[in-house]
Amino acid sequence: MHLDGTHTLQVPREQVWHALQDPDTLARVVPGIETLNPQGEDTYEAISQVKLGPVSGKFTGEMSVADKQPPEHFLLRMTQNRKMGNVAAEGTIDLKAISENETEVKFAGDAKLSGTLARMGQRVLGGVAKSLTKQFFKNLEEELEGEKEHSEES
Repeated sequence: MHLDGTHTLQVPREQVWHALQDPDTLARVVPGIETLNPQGEDTYEAISQVKLGPVSGKFTGEMSVADKQPPEHFLLRMTQNRKMGNVAAEGTIDLKAISENETEVKFAGDAKLSGTLARMGQRVLGGVAKSLTKQFFKNLEEELEGEKEHSEES
């Protein structure tokens, strides 16, 4: 399954970059991720709670960040394995400064499912992926807005 799009945030590009490189922030804003435990430089054990239509469960896998070109580009890879199926996803994130306080986030990626996940989740995957993308950007906006308010209070 392929997913791509753009989203504009009312935040400077460097602030978006730092948020997307912070595992604690990512754990708070990525839907389904419960915890990201550092395993090495830019590699994390990802514990996720996933629901795809009739299939749900807790998954443990790996998330890694590669091909970093601060503050404008990186590649995100995620693998999750479980008896009921596996997920392998890879996507690029590009950040473009539109103005001093506005950033366009462009994303493009592919996810591959296998096993029961692929058979049962395929019918609902497209809708779920779009919903999760919207939720991710909503969470990220709220996180960045909270950071902005906190820095203005200091």
